[in-house]
Amino acid sequence: MKQKIKVYAFIGPSGTGKSYRAQMVASEKGINFIIDDGLLIKDNAVIAGTSAKKAPTKIETVKEALFMRLDEQLEIKRALKRYKAESILILGTSDGMVDKIAKNLDLPEVEERIYITDVATEAEMKEAKRIRQTEGKHVIPVPTFEIKKDFSGYLLDPLQIFKSKGKGEKPYISEKSIIRPTFSYMGNFTISDNVFRQIIEYVANKMPEVYKATRVRVETVESNTNIYIEVMIEYGNNIFDVLKEFKTRCKKEIENLTSMNVGKIDIVAKGIHIPEDK
Repeated sequence: MKQKIKVYAFIGPSGTGKSYRAQMVASEKGINFIIDDGLLIKDNAVIAGTSAKKAPTKIETVKEALFMRLDEQLEIKRALKRYKAESILILGTSDGMVDKIAKNLDLPEVEERIYITDVATEAEMKEAKRIRQTEGKHVIPVPTFEIKKDFSGYLLDPLQIFKSKGKGEKPYISEKSIIRPTFSYMGNFTISDNVFRQIIEYVANKMPEVYKATRVRVETVESNTNIYIEVMIEYGNNIFDVLKEFKTRCKKEIENLTSMNVGKIDIVAKGIHIPEDK
């Protein structure tokens, strides 16, 4: 692994907008993998790790971000091997932090270091710090949903937009998920119930056996999200098998796209849709 992966570092003080600009830096360098606050991100999806911002204390947050635990290290190493990563961008608040992460994950030494001052103005960094300090918000370089050409109606934060580097240049995605640390004085981070509903509706639209999801109720208890769904099944399908597959897909998509823990999903078939030609 050490000979195959080229390691880049993106460094800057906490709250200056590193995560917000991570996808731009990665795109310019042709990097598909990012490590940020305990997460391993490939393109626009979390593929391994747990957000350090979910940790109950600041001390635990630091430990998670540095991958101090053996099980966390193994999870990231296996994912990098499975996806055959050739390059990776590690985000950190200092050179020492990035070097520590690389060492804990058995990665080669950093070959190139990019600093936040290379890509952001003083005014932009001040604004990022203001938002962090006054609103307790943190941005991770993962969109609310993976960008899919056949996905319509997804929610975008006002700051989540497509940006162009200039005429004729390939645009990059600056869409991000905004979360709030659980230990923040502003309270726990939350994701709108409407986000879960849209993911569930998307999954239903991708399954021809499901006519539609007619009702979705979301309840968040501590760090778990419990979901109740009512659906109509297309005529001619085994109801039990369809509900089982739909439940599996919903859980996978929600956890993958939001990094939230799904505690329980209850799905009820409320009717059968019979096409007119039947």
